[in-house]
Order: sequence, then C-alpha cells, then structure tokens
Amino acid sequence: MSKPTKQQAAEAYWAGSSAEPPLTCPVRTTLNVLGGKWKLLILSYLLDEPRRYGELRRLMPEITEKMLIQELRELETDGIVVRTVHQTVPPRVDYSLTEQGKRVRPMFAELLGWGWQYLGREGGLRAGARA
Repeated sequence: MSKPTKQQAAEAYWAGSSAEPPLTCPVRTTLNVLGGKWKLLILSYLLDEPRRYGELRRLMPEITEKMLIQELRELETDGIVVRTVHQTVPPRVDYSLTEQGKRVRPMFAELLGWGWQYLGREGGLRAGARA
C-alpha cells in the first residue's frame, strides 16, 4: 500500500477528531494538495495540453526522476492529474488535468500576473524588461 498524501492524512485526522467545529481549513487543504516545490510547476505545464512523462522531465531538468514520479503520483491520488497509459509499442503514458485540476486555471492567471509584476518592480531583476 502506498503512503497517503498530505491531504489524505489530514482528512483522516479531521475525521477522527472530536473537536467542534472540524479542523478543516481551505488554505491548509490547498497547501496540502498543491503545495511543495514542484507541484505548481508541474501543473503549469499541464494547463494547456497533456504531457508525456519525458516531456515533463525535459521541461524541469532540475527535478529528480524520483521526485517527479512522487509528485505526479500524489497529484493523481488527490484527483488533480490523470495518468493515461496508451497501449502502443513502446508504451506511452500521458498526464493531464482532471476536471478538478482544471479549476486551478484562474489561480494560475493570478500567479502569472503577480510574478510578472514582481519581476518588473522598481529595483527588480527585470524592471523595464516587459512592456
């Protein structure tokens, strides 16, 4: 049996808690499911189209193979990403966003806007680089 994701562990804890009201927290849930160093970057590459594992690996050369596999499995277990195995020779595996995963699009629009604004701030690394 695989190790539960952070969110699965939190939900199991909340279900067994006798505290009133329940200890559920939407911010904590978001961080449990999408938090970490790599998950948002992985999702950003899956926003527009499904990607093969090798494509994701090439797009993120700084992530280890073990970590990419682990993060993809957690996203799949939490229902954000779906893994599709195509019965071809050689076998092909694609990753894409589920309907729940597609709901992150508006959040990414905000993150991109904030990132561009931050890079272009006065004294910033890329001040004046973006018109």
